Amino acid sequence: MKSYEVNFDGLVGPTHNYGGLSYGNVASQSNSQQSSNPKEAALQGLAKMKALMEMGFQQGVLAPQERPDVAALRRLGFSGTDAQVIERAAKEAMPLLVASCSASSMWVANAATVSPSADTADGRVHFTAANLNCKYHRSIEHPTTSRVLGAMFANQQNFAHHAALPAVAQFGDEGAANHTRFCREYGEAGVEFFVFGRSAFDNRFPAPQKYPARQTLEASQAVARLHGLRDEGVVYAQQNPNVIDQGVFHNDVIAVGNGEVLFYHEDAFLDTESMLAELQSKLAKVGGNFQSVCVPRSAVTVDDAVRSYLFNSQLLSRPDGSMLLIVPQECQANERVWAYLQSLTSSGGLIREVKVFDLKQSMQNGGGPACLRLRVALNETELAAVNPGVIMTPPLYGSLTAWVEKHYRDRLSETDLADPQLLLECRTALDELTQILKLGAVYPFQIN
Repeated sequence: MKSYEVNFDGLVGPTHNYGGLSYGNVASQSNSQQSSNPKEAALQGLAKMKALMEMGFQQGVLAPQERPDVAALRRLGFSGTDAQVIERAAKEAMPLLVASCSASSMWVANAATVSPSADTADGRVHFTAANLNCKYHRSIEHPTTSRVLGAMFANQQNFAHHAALPAVAQFGDEGAANHTRFCREYGEAGVEFFVFGRSAFDNRFPAPQKYPARQTLEASQAVARLHGLRDEGVVYAQQNPNVIDQGVFHNDVIAVGNGEVLFYHEDAFLDTESMLAELQSKLAKVGGNFQSVCVPRSAVTVDDAVRSYLFNSQLLSRPDGSMLLIVPQECQANERVWAYLQSLTSSGGLIREVKVFDLKQSMQNGGGPACLRLRVALNETELAAVNPGVIMTPPLYGSLTAWVEKHYRDRLSETDLADPQLLLECRTALDELTQILKLGAVYPFQIN
């Protein structure tokens, strides 16, 4: 039976804005308060989805969240009609209104952690929504995320869904941005690789001094237990706290893996050699041949990696066994990064081709190609059980492009977030989107 890695890309929401909400994310903070272009952002994301579909890769879509999140503002004491809630929040606590309007759910690498059926004890694909409790504006996402994933992967014979972990610092969980999987074939048993920034209960692990480490070891271990993973099929690794302090807030900013290959920066991890040896040993036990591509700091600095998002790329397997790297335009603009990529692809190694995409709107807010997609390994039976409305096709691309053109603004500033009309525009757009994607009622305004 054939198996596939399906990339479900986040559709950028109508309130895409540069709120500068993510401390530790250099791009997010440096572009704070600039005007954004939600329409351009959504169309850039859709163009990437279309291109991958046309290259022969399985591609899906993950819907955005309802924003502004009026219910979240009500929980914080704002009352009255929806318009009054927004107006009062804008007057009394603008930072809370900005947080409630965040479109960060577009970065669905943080939506959940996914384990394929070949790895799990019950033979189902398992999803655990990430609690994202390190940042308030993202901590409010997981209830809707769970409903959307449930509508996409509804067949209980094939799919199992878990609620987010307890929303406390000890179980900080950032989803697939700190998780990848190595395997010979997507439908075969593999090794799941969990990267953490700190331990909540064991002070033997060093912690960063400047920026927070968002993923805990304990959260990663809990997800592995929930998914029924075998000890011999899991490797835990600690992110280098020094690179976290340089703006590497998730592992997918400094490393990316796919198939049997890990592409990583020399300074990405602690105890790198023992980690690589464990990955090689465990993957060999299930018939795999682990390989790694290390980018030396002499060629690309950590600062280069953060500014270009070289590692926040998509590493894709082609039919001939070689790898394709999908990178943002910022890699081409960085002289050292581009020189490295040219030498990499001309060397006859594992990564043979680089394709560049314009994702400027997302990049300015701190998310590149890898942030925009959630990877789900599925066999043919499981793929057939996925809600067909969310699988990208040429007609769906056309429908979504027309939908964006109809509903999205082409300029949004912080002051625009206080306009109650924006909420109505968002709800009208999302109500239509759930019909296009055949999701049913997944948003609070549709349920309450």
